[in-house]
This record gives sequence, C-alpha cells and structure tokens, in this order.
Amino acid sequence: MKLYVCKNYDEMSAKAADVVASVITLKPDCVLGLATGSTPVGMYKCLAEMNKAGKLDFAGVKTYNLDEYYPIKASDPQSYRYFMNKNLFNNINIDIENTHVLNGEAPDTDAECAAYDKAIEAAGGIDIQVLGIGNNGHIGFNEPADELVAATHVQGLTESTIEANSRFFSSADEVPKHALTMGMAPIMKAKRIIILISGKGKHAALKEMLSGGITTKNPATILNLHSDVTVVCDEDAYNG
Repeated sequence: MKLYVCKNYDEMSAKAADVVASVITLKPDCVLGLATGSTPVGMYKCLAEMNKAGKLDFAGVKTYNLDEYYPIKASDPQSYRYFMNKNLFNNINIDIENTHVLNGEAPDTDAECAAYDKAIEAAGGIDIQVLGIGNNGHIGFNEPADELVAATHVQGLTESTIEANSRFFSSADEVPKHALTMGMAPIMKAKRIIILISGKGKHAALKEMLSGGITTKNPATILNLHSDVTVVCDEDAYNG
C-alpha cells in the first residue's frame, strides 16, 4: 500500500483528485469506479474545477458506482444517483449515458446485480476504484461478517451503518435497510484502488487495515491482497 497522510480534509481531497486525474490523463477513455458519502465530495469538487479550467476531459470516461440504497427512486435527493449528479456528473463534461449507478427500483435485484457485474467486465474492468471506509471497516456496503460476498448483491445494512448514514436523512427510521452493492470481486479486480479516509472516527478501521492483517470483520483489510492500493488520509484519521 502507498500511504499519503495529509494535514487536513482539503489537502486530502486535492491529493486524491490528482491521483484520479492522472489516470484520466493517461487513459482518456478510462473506467472509473466511484464512491459516495461525505468523504469524496471534496475530491469531486477538485475534479470538477480541473474540468472547468480545461485541464481534465471527461468526454470519453465511463463510471460505475459502488452502491445504491434499496429501495429508492433515482430522483430521491438521498439516492446515490442524485448525489453523483449533484456532486460530479452535472459539473463536468461527461456523457450521462456513460455513468452507471445500480437501480434502486429494480424489480429483480438478482438480475440487476448480475447485469452490473457483466457490464463492468464488458467495459474492460475498472481502471481505478475510489473507496471510502466505514467506521466498522465496510467498503461499499460490504459489512463486517463471517463471510464476504464476491459478486454484486443485496446487502442488509448494520445498525451502525444506518446510524452513521442517518445524518443525511430526517431520522434513522428513514434510512433504507438494504442496499445494492458491488461485491469484493469487482472491487478487487480493479487495476488500481484509491481509498480516502478522513476523521478521527475512522482511525481504528484505518490502523487495522494498515497493520497488514486480513479479517472479514474489517472488510477493508482485504485490500492488503491487492497489488496497487493508494491510501490517502488526513491527520485526524491517521493519528486518531
């Protein structure tokens, strides 16, 4: 793992944006795996600013998001499709048809998940996968468990994840109890991975990941098996 410890959130966001931008510059038709949540918002803002300044071109880029709540309408302000449109896609010159988010209204979730994995493979796989990390070590919505699921699938959310995400809703009761999420296979098949980690609350999960051990109780530790992982964190996350 390559580790960059940044002074604060803004520096972390700028560093992460530089890493992603380098992939786009070297391969203008690259496939990006994208994440939601509060952590990557600053990075998306930096990427949009690069695009607006004419330093970065998204015209040939394809994207696949990690996850989506289920059930939820794409038009719902709490959906991850809405989040991505607002925080990135509407602010860059990407073809919206080249942006992919799991369908939170899919009538057949198994078919939706299987089709998503096939689409990623057909696109040539993910060139760089952007990840965040939960306080409990989850990546995407792959929650701590005795076993982790390889394929994209429906995942029940833990109480800690529901509580953590409740800040985006009126109350925890409004948070969907399930999500569609990439499994560990499409994540680990990405050619490169960058994981952004910010805040003291992520310290324990980060330290366990950096220890080199592997446990399904902290899904992020599985990244130790990948050959090209870049960790970008701020001092709060690193020092606790």
